[in-house]
Amino acid sequence: MSDLNFLSAVEMAARIRKKEISPVALVQAHLDRIAQLQPKLNAFVQIDEARALESARKAEAAVMRGDIPGPLHGVPLSIKSSMDVAGLRTESGTRLRAGMMAERDGTLVGRLKAAGAIILGTTNSPELLMAWETDNALYGRTNNPWDLSRTPGGSSGGEAAAIASGCSAGGMGSDGGGSIRVPAHFSGICGLKPTPGRIPSTGHFPASLGPFAMIGVVGPMARRIADLKVLFEVMQGADDGDPSSAPVPVRWPGDEEMKKIRIGYFEDDGRTPVTQETRAAVRKAAALLRDAGFDVAPFRPEGLERARQLWWKFFGIAGGMLLGPMTKGRDSELSEILREFHSWVAAEPSHTGESLLEAWLGRDEVRLQVFAEMQEFQVLLCPAAAVPAFRHRERCWEIDGQTVKYLDAWSYTEWFNLLGTPAVAVPISQTAEGLPIGVQISAKPWQEEIVLAVAAELEKSRGPFPHPGELA
Repeated sequence: MSDLNFLSAVEMAARIRKKEISPVALVQAHLDRIAQLQPKLNAFVQIDEARALESARKAEAAVMRGDIPGPLHGVPLSIKSSMDVAGLRTESGTRLRAGMMAERDGTLVGRLKAAGAIILGTTNSPELLMAWETDNALYGRTNNPWDLSRTPGGSSGGEAAAIASGCSAGGMGSDGGGSIRVPAHFSGICGLKPTPGRIPSTGHFPASLGPFAMIGVVGPMARRIADLKVLFEVMQGADDGDPSSAPVPVRWPGDEEMKKIRIGYFEDDGRTPVTQETRAAVRKAAALLRDAGFDVAPFRPEGLERARQLWWKFFGIAGGMLLGPMTKGRDSELSEILREFHSWVAAEPSHTGESLLEAWLGRDEVRLQVFAEMQEFQVLLCPAAAVPAFRHRERCWEIDGQTVKYLDAWSYTEWFNLLGTPAVAVPISQTAEGLPIGVQISAKPWQEEIVLAVAAELEKSRGPFPHPGELA
């Protein structure tokens, strides 16, 4: 491993501008790291070595000419394989799209390249992104760099494993029910789920249309909050290809605004218990933010359980209906995890026009309820999940004498998809076994800058966070 691999993306870009680091050497260090760890992690589905090195040579020549570089000039990134990257496979982990190639870059990929980023390749996901672990019948299972017997999460698990292990400086995931934040929590990195429409999902499959447009987003993942901030600034902005898109200007809060923020925190939702180490991580984060000067107090919004139930009406029931025509009659080609998802959906009746309207109205009602409560507490702090990274194929856990089932463990992220609020996961501590534990910070829609600013203060107070050790 080169010392270059675990620099922050911000520091990589700064040192390239100062001609202290060669973009070619930086990209080569990451390609070497991928070659070393790919057999153990299986994080990537395609590595674009030739084009990455060619881009690095052009980036180096530009620096030597004195051209003014973009904020990510020469920085090596990766992209979840559900997003179009010109010339690379865009299969979303399913045999039903095997060999499908992107003809052009998705909007945010184009923005990253325009900012100078170099795309190393695309990363693994569960089939059609419908799981909180990463395994599929096309490319197989991705392993967690902290413990190969465990999952890095899903559906952006390949991305999380690549970033956490130093194979990539950062990149893009997507999130319809925790698919950025759960892998970030499992893998000891940071991840932002933005408000729908703040970062364009143009070029993503499945497309953010209909019910998916209300809950599904794309967003940045990285090892540091400062990197998320730069990636967010580059990725964000209106685009006609996203039906939720809105022209919201970037506005970072000033010191006076930050001082007025009240943070409400809760250790559990009153329904699904979390591990004692997860509780301790939330308490630690609350104490660190309090010591940093924030007004922090216990607070749990009403309506979280209703939000969880409604989220499943959109992600599970409506999502199953939308994907049904594509997968119908092709069970033999589907992964075990996707067949399992279909069994959960089939256990409940499909939507009628009346039931979908009822769910839609219920979503608006619970949003109004929670947002009214957030007049007092502008920022929420809570767990990212009930458990840390689990062993491959585990489906339930015993916590405080209660069985927590697979679908229940991730309710802590699902609420914020239903509510349409931005939320960031940031690592705080580790379990006795050395697994990372993250917490989650959320605020009202379109306030990505606030959640990132609070997360930056938390990260600063926490101090350096370790990287995974060398893999056995």
